[in-house]
Amino acid sequence: MDMSFYKGKRVLLTGHTGFKGSWMSRVLVNAGAILTGYSLNPPTEPNLFSMCDVESRMHSVIGDIRDLDRLKSVFEEAQPEIVIHMAAQPIVRDSYKDPVFTYETNVMGTVNVLECIRLNTCVKSFVNVTTDKVYKNNEWEWGYRENEPLDGYDPYSNSKSCSELVTHSYKSSFFEDGRVAISTSRAGNVIGGGGFANDRIIPDCVRAAGQGKDMIVRNPHSTRPYQHVLEPVMAYLMIAQKQYEDGNYADYYNVGPDDLDCVTTGDIVDMFCEKWGSGMKWINQYDGGPHEANFLKLDCSKLKTTFRWKPRWNVSEALDKVVEWTRVYFDKGDIPAIMDQQIQEYCTKSENLK
Repeated sequence: MDMSFYKGKRVLLTGHTGFKGSWMSRVLVNAGAILTGYSLNPPTEPNLFSMCDVESRMHSVIGDIRDLDRLKSVFEEAQPEIVIHMAAQPIVRDSYKDPVFTYETNVMGTVNVLECIRLNTCVKSFVNVTTDKVYKNNEWEWGYRENEPLDGYDPYSNSKSCSELVTHSYKSSFFEDGRVAISTSRAGNVIGGGGFANDRIIPDCVRAAGQGKDMIVRNPHSTRPYQHVLEPVMAYLMIAQKQYEDGNYADYYNVGPDDLDCVTTGDIVDMFCEKWGSGMKWINQYDGGPHEANFLKLDCSKLKTTFRWKPRWNVSEALDKVVEWTRVYFDKGDIPAIMDQQIQEYCTKSENLK
């Protein structure tokens, strides 16, 4: 995609201090966007946001998405043309521990963003980022399409289903005139350099590699649609751009890898161990934890057909990028430089696939 579109555009990104938000922030500031971020402090220590050297090149606001008055003031100051909403409580297991916070953040947070958009005429394009887990999961073998029922099982997944419904209601109730183009985007599991969250398979692998320990896997047979973080980041930006230019593109879109990259947790850990080397291996240690989906993948035909989009890196290539980034990190190397290198490689491959 042509990132020159974003030069000089006023963009508000919620959740900018998270893993995916940090990568998107780097992409946007490199493109010359006038970027405002609104988020809680980075959720982990260490964290990618502190490493990726974007704070001085954007307006970073530390705030709670549940605080409507604070969010209103940020909108009034930033006057964004484009809003991308990624602020969330994103961990399934944490949603069992604190369901109220999860619903407040993921549902009322979405209400607050949409309310600010309703009250500000500056916004032309809004993308709400949800998850592949919004669908009622029947554990079947084919991918979910955008018209399937929304009914996530656990508090995290269900709160994101609710976020979709909130978006649909606001779109129908307040934006039928088309003054704001509104889409939601449902992405699969993302991997990439700089993930440090708990209960995430690749960050767990990285921690084990750094400590020279065997990797503990609690559910090796679950199947997920794994993709490099730049795949959905660039897809969200593409959707935001296209619907900014033509409101007819506003819709609901799955963003996921090809079927061959929907692999089991055991498979992806096998691949990581092989690429990392040093005799790294993993141990199956099922812990009987709370319910999580066993089989889940997306049908991305709509995104591919509408925008002629296709994934750039398969799961093996994505893991190569994770290992490359992680070795730079362990060697105390230049993190912004390796991010920019990978962003450039991704964009170059995108051009070659046209």
